[in-house]
Amino acid sequence: MHRAKLLLFWDYDTQWGADRSRSTGGPKTWGALEFENTEKLLELHAEYDLPACFAVVGAAAKPGSRPYHDPDQIRRIHQAGHEICSHSYSHDWLPGLNRQTLTKTLRDSKAALEDCIGAAVVSFVPPYNQPFDFPERGSISLSERRTAGAQRIGLRALCETLHETGYRFCRVAYRPWQIRVAESVVRKRIDLPSRIERIAGVHCVRLNTPGGFKGGVLRMLDQSRNGYVVVYGHPHSVTSGNSQDVKYLVPLFQKVKDLCRAGKLQVLRPKEVLSGLGRDYPQPSLV
Repeated sequence: MHRAKLLLFWDYDTQWGADRSRSTGGPKTWGALEFENTEKLLELHAEYDLPACFAVVGAAAKPGSRPYHDPDQIRRIHQAGHEICSHSYSHDWLPGLNRQTLTKTLRDSKAALEDCIGAAVVSFVPPYNQPFDFPERGSISLSERRTAGAQRIGLRALCETLHETGYRFCRVAYRPWQIRVAESVVRKRIDLPSRIERIAGVHCVRLNTPGGFKGGVLRMLDQSRNGYVVVYGHPHSVTSGNSQDVKYLVPLFQKVKDLCRAGKLQVLRPKEVLSGLGRDYPQPSLV
């Protein structure tokens, strides 16, 4: 039987991400919500027995206090059976870095997280889902080129550096030209199941939902017979009223459990993707 595969990510930014917000209005103050809401999320994941991958800024794993640090909570996330992956050291905007500073943030984050949880960290999620610039797949980011200039970090350069620093998996978000052309014709976003692709030695899965848990995500789960559905949210947003709110998350979790029981869906962490490439593999338990 062909089964769709779901990867569920939580981007755990803490106040490091709030301070570096690139949205209108500059720095934000929601950092403390990351920790409070994560406790609620851990309870929900345990109730539905669903594993996730938490993309954690490495600085949050260092000793210190909220809203910037909570190594104890990060250890609890890991002990509950969720995968910890890197989200850079301090929620850096990667296109604007050079190779030296990129290498440093990747190494520092990996080391801080591994020291915290006592286990290997091999997966990565770029902050802001950038870089989008990946010309060989027809993805050209004019904003990254204008802002970061000629020395910008594109997706291939990121994956090369990830490979050099010991990472094996990355969630990416470039939009292929074929999809962008089709969207301009139908005048709406088009999301299709993703596949694993290898870029510069790193296994990558392309984000194929806009963030959050409403409508389109549920439809893709219903319609997918194969491939990966990649869903993500932020803990600080589950009480926000937007598409990442818990009122949309709970119906998603129920839908996921129903599809899993029917044998139509697998819920995976990146480490299962890496260990199961090329073969069918069993539904993982949360712990």
